[in-house]
Amino acid sequence: MTESVNTEKKSLVARLEEEGDVAADYLEALLDIADLDGDIDIDVENDRAALAIAGGKLGHLVGDRGEVLDALQELTRLAVQTATGDRSRLMLDIDNFRSDKKAELAKLAHEVAEEVKSSGESVKLRPMNAFERKVVHDTIQEIGLTSESEGEEPNRCVVVLPA
Repeated sequence: MTESVNTEKKSLVARLEEEGDVAADYLEALLDIADLDGDIDIDVENDRAALAIAGGKLGHLVGDRGEVLDALQELTRLAVQTATGDRSRLMLDIDNFRSDKKAELAKLAHEVAEEVKSSGESVKLRPMNAFERKVVHDTIQEIGLTSESEGEEPNRCVVVLPA
């Protein structure tokens, strides 16, 4: 049984590496068209392909609040799906925007968790996109509390609940 799990894991990693290669080719072509420089790093994290573009002047590919980055991520996912026939959950980061955002959100989650623990009251956070909510939910779970999302997009919020 363990052997089949290892085989499944290897085939998943191979599929995700293929996704990463297809995505990198797509993004490289996009950077060439836009005449932009950037180094593309491909990895596999949390059972999904993860690509990061660094270098050059790429801030305009992120946008003020990551909206351009989100659009590029969706376009890249579509390119991968077209090439492989499988739906992609790849994550794209440009100039460490998402990694910096993750750190910021984890800090916020820790602060809110302390507030909820000391007050015993639920705390509702500002509206967040799916990526931001996932980071907060994961951090809250690691802390040992629970959280849930409520509301409709684009006003969907995380509510942190007391133990």
